Amino acid sequence: MVEEIWQELAKAKYLEWEHASSQRSWRQQNLKEKCENALEEQYLLDASQGDVITEEAQNTHSENLHLLDQVFKKAAEDDTPFEVPDYLCCQITLDIFRDPVITPSGVTYERKVLLDHLQKVGKFDPITRETLDQRQLIPNLAIKEAVQVFLKKHGWAYKLD
Repeated sequence: MVEEIWQELAKAKYLEWEHASSQRSWRQQNLKEKCENALEEQYLLDASQGDVITEEAQNTHSENLHLLDQVFKKAAEDDTPFEVPDYLCCQITLDIFRDPVITPSGVTYERKVLLDHLQKVGKFDPITRETLDQRQLIPNLAIKEAVQVFLKKHGWAYKLD
């Protein structure tokens, strides 16, 4: 039940991000075109005031267009998916954490996956192989908060495969 709720929430959050991202992308592209047109108009105006377009003026114009392109690429980075950092993912599922717990050995796992392991495979840490009981698990609030911050900034990470 909890899993289904989380999946529906993640789906809704992803769709919300996708809509907002499309809107941002459209506005950024529109603004970029207006800026490029303004630079072009300024270049042509400067050129019309002199008899010859200098190499310096051409270089400055090219440099301004290049800088403008860099600014808009940087602005689009938050909406560009990339690999979720390993420290935000469970070492067993490789999925982003939802309910991380830390073991006495210092390894963080997704609670549900680790509890399944303890019940079905044995009462030991899957990585360190040390004896482990579910009462020893502590919520990893720092990682949980880091995941929430990451998801808030990078809504694309809500997408489920």
